[in-house]
Amino acid sequence: MPPRPSSHTAEQQPQVIQISRLALLACGFVLLGVASPALAWPAAFGWMVVIPFLVAAWVLRVRTVVGPEGITARSAFSTRTLAWDELDGLRFPKRGWARARRTDGTEVPLPVVTFGRLPQLAAGSGGRITDPYAAAHDAQAREQSTDTEPDADVESK
Repeated sequence: MPPRPSSHTAEQQPQVIQISRLALLACGFVLLGVASPALAWPAAFGWMVVIPFLVAAWVLRVRTVVGPEGITARSAFSTRTLAWDELDGLRFPKRGWARARRTDGTEVPLPVVTFGRLPQLAAGSGGRITDPYAAAHDAQAREQSTDTEPDADVESK
């Protein structure tokens, strides 16, 4: 359950989880690699010039947006929006991106979302999704603060 908003809390900003724009640099290198055979024999390899542009379009389109109204998963050919009351949980498979489990039992893939992106998910969800890294950090901080407290029984010189 999300915390209640108040006049003292900052307005929640949507979190956009997307592929790094540095991937476009790789598309440029692929274009350079494909250009040589395409220019040498255009009839046979000319179609290969399209590949880097398709990959670049995919890099620019695919993302997951987590905001106050829900989660929007945008894949190469579709966009699906899940309201928070439709969401039953998240699943992180060994390979691939996370999956949002809906209350009806179906799953929706969340592009680019991995377990390492949980802090971003937690920030965008407004407390609906918990951040395990923050909980571990808080527990470690509490443990360190109890270790550094001086004993009351020890006399100081």
